[in-house]
Amino acid sequence: MTGGAPLGQGRELSLLDVLDRLLAGGVVLAGDLTLRIADVDLVRIDLHALIGSVDASVPPPWELPWEGGAS
Repeated sequence: MTGGAPLGQGRELSLLDVLDRLLAGGVVLAGDLTLRIADVDLVRIDLHALIGSVDASVPPPWELPWEGGAS
């Protein structure tokens, strides 16, 4: 899906189209999950994730050893 045409009334959108739009711009997920019994926290999970598409034009945040970096 190219372009960023706005969604109009009566237009169907597949799950693949939704994922393509989300990954093109990036998605931030954040959430907290706590499992407790009788006001005692048993398990706590904090989720913070950044999900986005990767392109060859975006350089990696680390230096690759075969590109002349120090070992």
